[in-house]
Amino acid sequence: MESVTPVLSVRGLSVRFLMPGGRRVAAVTDARFDVAPGECLALIGESGCGKSVLASALLGLLPGNAQTAGSALLGDLDLLTAGERTLARTVRGRLIGLVPQSPAAHLTPVRTVRSQLEETVAALTATRGRAALRAAAEAAAERAAFPADHLDRHPHQLSGGLAQRAATALALVGDAPLLLADEPTTGLDRDLVDRTADELRRHVDDPGGSGRGRALLMITHDLAAAERIADRVAVMYAGRIVELADTTAFFGSPGPRHPYSRGLLQA
Repeated sequence: MESVTPVLSVRGLSVRFLMPGGRRVAAVTDARFDVAPGECLALIGESGCGKSVLASALLGLLPGNAQTAGSALLGDLDLLTAGERTLARTVRGRLIGLVPQSPAAHLTPVRTVRSQLEETVAALTATRGRAALRAAAEAAAERAAFPADHLDRHPHQLSGGLAQRAATALALVGDAPLLLADEPTTGLDRDLVDRTADELRRHVDDPGGSGRGRALLMITHDLAAAERIADRVAVMYAGRIVELADTTAFFGSPGPRHPYSRGLLQA
């Protein structure tokens, strides 16, 4: 069988926060996992277990008192040692598309969805010219199932589901090989959770520019959403990944191995 090179390969990722008085607080310890093209890995666990800290480490968005160790290879680039210039110009948007936890807060409130998409297209692609930018923005909206007749609306005029689709459209503009979805279904009703999860899965299966599909790292505490679209699940507890399993085996038979994972399913 042909081996597939992972889009993201994380080895020994640890994050410590230096607190007043010299005390160090461990938030993530020795995280190890890969995400392949065309694969969704769901990172699950209760609030405060370190999931979002791990995501911030991958994006280079940790506060100044954070210390990192290990590696997180996106292709040949180690995200943990890359400088801010590289992260801002090369990684965010172009190599990693972020689907944020609070899309309404992620969108600029005084600008229409269309203008934000056009600005993002201009920043992340070689597209130039008013007509070309308009067409590219509309194409990005269509890929995220965002209705064209809502493009000239402002974020406060959108429902929670449409705000999520607008944020997803922005994440897709750069045709990034890795999508990072940080609690993308928080605050949504069950029907909208399912639709949002299905749309994320569709973007994973879309070949995109690579022809192999995108990788999706979905950070969530919604076990139903993870079961619905993930290929594998990684369970995080107290800053450590305590179990990594195929979704069908984890939610079905033989079920989770770690006591915390079993408790998570029974909660």
